[in-house]
Amino acid sequence: MPRSIVIVESPAKARTIEKYLGKDFIVRASSGHIKDLPKGGLGVDIKHDFHPTYRIIPGKEKIIRDLRKDAEKSDAIYLAADPDREGEAICQHLAEELEGARRGEIRRVLFNEITRNAILSAFKNPSRIDRNKVEAQQARRILDRLVGYKVSPLLWQKVRRGLSAGRVQSVALRMIVDREREIRSFVSEEYWNIIALLAGLNPPPFSARAVKHGGKKLKISNRQEADSILAELRAAAFLVADVQKKERKRNPVPPFITSTLQQEAVRKLRFSVSKTMSVAQRLYEGIDIGEEAPVGLITYMRSDSTRVAESALQEVRAFIGQDYGAQYLPSKPAIYKTRKAQDAHEAIRPTSALRLPDLVKPHLSRDEARLYELIWKRFVASQMNPARFDQTEIKIKAGKVELKATGSVLKFDGFLRLYQETPDEVAEPEGGESLLPEVSVGEKLTVQKLLPEQKFTQPPARYSEATLVKALEEKGIGRPSTYAQILGVIMRRDYVTKQDGRFVPTELGEIVIELLVENFEEIFNYDYTAKLEQNLDEIESGQEEWVHTLKDFYSEFSKELQQARAHMKNLKKEEIPSGVLCEKCGSEMNLRWGRFGKFLACSNYPQCKNTRKSPEENGNTVEKNLEEPCPRCGSPLRLRSGRYGEFIACSSYPHCKYTRQDSTGVKCPHCNQGELVQRKSRRGRIFYSCDQFPECKFVVWNKPVPQECPSCGAPYLLERNTKREGLVRYCGVESCRFKQAVEPVAAE
Repeated sequence: MPRSIVIVESPAKARTIEKYLGKDFIVRASSGHIKDLPKGGLGVDIKHDFHPTYRIIPGKEKIIRDLRKDAEKSDAIYLAADPDREGEAICQHLAEELEGARRGEIRRVLFNEITRNAILSAFKNPSRIDRNKVEAQQARRILDRLVGYKVSPLLWQKVRRGLSAGRVQSVALRMIVDREREIRSFVSEEYWNIIALLAGLNPPPFSARAVKHGGKKLKISNRQEADSILAELRAAAFLVADVQKKERKRNPVPPFITSTLQQEAVRKLRFSVSKTMSVAQRLYEGIDIGEEAPVGLITYMRSDSTRVAESALQEVRAFIGQDYGAQYLPSKPAIYKTRKAQDAHEAIRPTSALRLPDLVKPHLSRDEARLYELIWKRFVASQMNPARFDQTEIKIKAGKVELKATGSVLKFDGFLRLYQETPDEVAEPEGGESLLPEVSVGEKLTVQKLLPEQKFTQPPARYSEATLVKALEEKGIGRPSTYAQILGVIMRRDYVTKQDGRFVPTELGEIVIELLVENFEEIFNYDYTAKLEQNLDEIESGQEEWVHTLKDFYSEFSKELQQARAHMKNLKKEEIPSGVLCEKCGSEMNLRWGRFGKFLACSNYPQCKNTRKSPEENGNTVEKNLEEPCPRCGSPLRLRSGRYGEFIACSSYPHCKYTRQDSTGVKCPHCNQGELVQRKSRRGRIFYSCDQFPECKFVVWNKPVPQECPSCGAPYLLERNTKREGLVRYCGVESCRFKQAVEPVAAE
């Protein structure tokens, strides 16, 4: 009969660990948390030091009964949940439920990786449940419950049922909404770059950008100023004023922590944050790769630390020296700074650098293999030598104008041989080729071309999952282990949608944030939310008392809550004139909020009870008459919004059913009857389809342009705009590879 029972939270983890421990142990899974605050009430006694009332989670009763039976037969109980706050709370609740059934001592075992050596070492050195971690998790849970259960009902009363507010999720939504408002208020400014294509005595030709005029930074705001500078340059001699050469080093990036893994998986693999954590969980818990037992391939995937165990450093350094050569191995291990003072966990790394991605790939799914390779490469590269570049900067004088050309040549690839981090945004190059010729000071250069480039300043980009995670981390809001849940909630609540992989707030999301920030200025403030995270860290480290943190929070929260109950705007009672006429009685219709969102209702209620769906457009645009007659009946045309975006229709509908959408001027290549028009999907994404839909269902996602392909003669081209290529037009015929950049007209 087994003498000890081991309890983990995951069945997969249980299967892996059981094979390492032998017949004296049985390993069982709790399948996550077994207790939580009740769903049917607050579950927190505010008057008595915020005492929580935990209940068995519905559906977990049988698991607990079975665990008690096993505990009664065992001499020792080992609690082996994950090494973080949530895992510690699971262990605490298990200990409480098994207290009466145990025969022996309840022990806590901690391990950062699921390998034979790590497991056996952990069981040789058991510890006790960390009360500070338990209290930090409990404080977070109570904070979230207070905000959710006190604020969400206000939204139900004032906007509509089913809405929710969250202490951290609402702040993340606020960041998305604030960014959208920045974009809307952004005023684009014109500016010009002047690039000179030059040739010296030695090849190759190179380009330089005008950067100064009369010793001052050059800023060209319009075409007239650009023409003035061009005139000066055409009359000037181009002379090399200065040449500087130096070696530049580029250091490797640290091994992954949770947030950087989430960001890089979005950028490199196109994984969502939730998918990244799900796949990483499987790699951590154990994969059968043909050894004597399943093995965890990576260390614990929830970590804020870049620390690496000494044994892992020795192994990876030996591997680098043997497989890549001594020139790639630093004289001593690279040690990276950790942001948090508490770094009990290691960085996210492979449990063995000797398990090369190609060796384990046959045993993994495609997603598991790709994520493992990313983690492996990042870790190994983090312990390699820096890359070295020869960088050259050439300064050129042309009258009063100073131009600059910069270039660099890779001298030693170092860690770049294995890994290069992907930037969030591709920066606009300053001009210049990567390879510059040998030139000398005073050398006269030949001007081959002068290229003025008209540019416009761009608004800040909307957040992608990667950039939002980065921004949340930089502001200290939430924890990387909660980001997947946060993003999932705001998507499920229809507070945001995604367009081209970036978050766009819905009208509902903007309204909710406006009400919350207006009435809870402190609680949903960025700095205050970050301060609470620091308080939770201090509780975990034993520097702060959890009840004290909750009291400080609630003293401010209760004041704002009382004010909000009295003064929060009630959208359900608000009626906004829309300018749309009721088709039944002719009265103006009002915009109102109801159970299913915004709708139009006749202002002549209750005499007229007509209602209609609200226009589904972004912003506050509503239907309006146009100063243009219907070509069929002569009635005024009206701008309307429908399922596929804005369109123009006759105001005499349904008597006249004339409609017209935003046409591209391209004839449909499928039916040769209709034209391709712009439409909008339910998620807000623009697409182009035949105006004879549903008879013709031809669709393209990129904009058709009425320009014949010069290569194959196709009647139209497609247009797309990417950060890497800019605006390009290309042929939609698969066998034709024609593509051209769409650039401003250049003057010589």
